[in-house]
Amino acid sequence: MNVLARPVTSVGLPRLLGKAVLSTAAQGPAGLGMAMPPCFNVKVAQAAPLRVSQLLYRPSAGGVGEETMPPGFKAEVAQLDTFELPEHATGSLSNRRLGKALVDAWRRDGIIQIAMSDTQRKLWKDAKAASCRFFRKPHSEKAVCVDSQSYAGYIASGEEVTDGIADYSEIFTITKDLDLSDSRVRAKWPCHGPCPWPDIKMKEPMVRYNEDLGVQGEKLLQLAELGLGVSPGSLTRYTRDGWHHTRVLRFPPRNATNGKGKEGRGIGSHTDYGLLVISTQDEVGGLFIRRPSYKERFANWEKSAAGLREDDDGWVYIPPVAGVHTVILGDMMQYLTRNYLTATPHKVGLNTRERFAFAYFHEPSFQAIVKPLEGGYGGMVRDSSGDDEGIHYGTHFTNMFMRNYPDRITTKRLLAEDRYTLLAEKELRTMDSVPAF
Repeated sequence: MNVLARPVTSVGLPRLLGKAVLSTAAQGPAGLGMAMPPCFNVKVAQAAPLRVSQLLYRPSAGGVGEETMPPGFKAEVAQLDTFELPEHATGSLSNRRLGKALVDAWRRDGIIQIAMSDTQRKLWKDAKAASCRFFRKPHSEKAVCVDSQSYAGYIASGEEVTDGIADYSEIFTITKDLDLSDSRVRAKWPCHGPCPWPDIKMKEPMVRYNEDLGVQGEKLLQLAELGLGVSPGSLTRYTRDGWHHTRVLRFPPRNATNGKGKEGRGIGSHTDYGLLVISTQDEVGGLFIRRPSYKERFANWEKSAAGLREDDDGWVYIPPVAGVHTVILGDMMQYLTRNYLTATPHKVGLNTRERFAFAYFHEPSFQAIVKPLEGGYGGMVRDSSGDDEGIHYGTHFTNMFMRNYPDRITTKRLLAEDRYTLLAEKELRTMDSVPAF
């Protein structure tokens, strides 16, 4: 069984029982069986805690719903499907059904949860410990972890800008770690360079965690291909030498900021730029998303979605749940599927305690030119421009980072050395091509 039962509202639920049992009914009472995928023999929880074929842990204190929402925010509390991924994605009937359920959940909710294995829990625990150690270093030690050629490394609270307003997030960005001798670095390709690790104690757990998330990302794309009914490789062909990267995040308590941004605002509303974003958050809540809606159209590759409906109603709070990753979609998935799957607008609010989170981006190759998938399945509609010429992912990524970090040393060097113009070169637009030296 690949899909776990849809939870009822998490507010006020008692703790999950420690022994899992198989469910036997496919539908609960009215109002609880919401959009259960067909062919899944899963009972919807009623008054008792959920009991499913694989144990899903929840935070043991502080609640997992409305009570964890940052103060000053009003939003619906999400009830999300939580899926268990198979060891391998194949063309089996169960995998096709799972792929369809994933696609349906993204189209309905804009976000899914996937259960962590015991190994993944350990990887997350180790990576989070390394994150906490790093962010507790003196600012002078963190500030030297920057690179003038890549956007990897430390980003101070207030340095990142979304829609012209400073974000309060403190970040360590992990990009493709390329040695100075790498031919792409020597050729001065934009955004290519080393990752300025502070020490091996941070690097090793982060690399292990990222490698595992890369496996999960590829598996999710393979399942999405099955769910969309497209040929194998329609999505994954773009991720050869993918420009995968991670944002390791710390958010200060709302009453302990440096005053550079907006009260209570951790990160302003935006969409992310690639295919998938696999995230993990600790027990302190802060994440809000907007569900897909035909009434809200945007195309971040044409016009910035930064600040999108940030102060409007309609936001959905994603409460922290232990032992799961959340997965949202990015701009390139929206473009590939002609808006059948849309990028997920999201923002972060500051809570009363500091908050730690990870966001792993499973991306196309920097050199990839992404083009819409063939066919008109599932009522797919064209993007707003109707332009099928494709989007160069490397240019889109560079534009996003230059916009978010206008004063960073990397942006200044990129412009001073006229590196941006290299993005039009054939080598940078041909997958697997490398400059010859």
